[in-house]
Amino acid sequence: MTTAKQAVTGVRRRAILATVLAAVGFAGVAEAQVAEDLVNLTVVDQDTGQPLRVWRHKGRAYVAGQPGARYGLRVTNNTGARLLVVMSVDGVNVLTGQTAGYGQRGYVFDPYQSYDVSGWRKSDSEIAAFNFAPLPKSYAARTGRPGDVGVIGVAVFKERIVLPAPAPMAAESRSSARDDMSEIVVTGSRVAPSARARSEEKLGTGHGARERSIVTAVAFERATAAPQLVRQIEYDTYDNLAALGVIRRPQAPEPRPRPFPAPRTGYVPDPPGMP
Repeated sequence: MTTAKQAVTGVRRRAILATVLAAVGFAGVAEAQVAEDLVNLTVVDQDTGQPLRVWRHKGRAYVAGQPGARYGLRVTNNTGARLLVVMSVDGVNVLTGQTAGYGQRGYVFDPYQSYDVSGWRKSDSEIAAFNFAPLPKSYAARTGRPGDVGVIGVAVFKERIVLPAPAPMAAESRSSARDDMSEIVVTGSRVAPSARARSEEKLGTGHGARERSIVTAVAFERATAAPQLVRQIEYDTYDNLAALGVIRRPQAPEPRPRPFPAPRTGYVPDPPGMP
């Protein structure tokens, strides 16, 4: 398990990593099991510090990236308790480099903490920056996993709270209670965007320049094997999202004939060149 301390935009913030205690891993995207708005997820331009605009289309969220631009994932814990957030980019766990699954390591956020995760974790003291890159240059494609390029995901887990031991129950009652606590994991698959042609090469996330980022270990026990919340944001270039119908380009008004384009006095002159 791991905790993290890092200065972000001039403010000393603490990020915490955790090793999985409930080893149940599933690739792909799941529906939220329970809870709404445990965390906020925002894609941030690392050069300006400003969030990227979110475009919504058919119930899905998108951002438009610029090739070469560095970005970060700002996660804000909206609760008064610690949360574990397993994070993926292009279907790859940002801490371990594994094909992403729920049962893997993630960042632990203190109550109401906000923190920018801005790169692939290389060690306890270093990351490789996230930057938008053409698909062949993305980390996922370079490691033989191009199938899920273009999506960012978070799976959120509450922490298990140990309560005082209850009074002894009859054997029949204990059996019934155990059955009620059986694990339920909801899984699904990512729905691909429309097959309409893109105007340029699809965008992915590259393995950028090394940056300093300090982490240390901490214990975290998940309340359940399945996440309480799953969120995803898809991304591509502006032109590709426009080609897919996600972004509607502003339409220039069509010119229309005018019956009186300019005032004129006198009578009808001859056209030029007329003898």
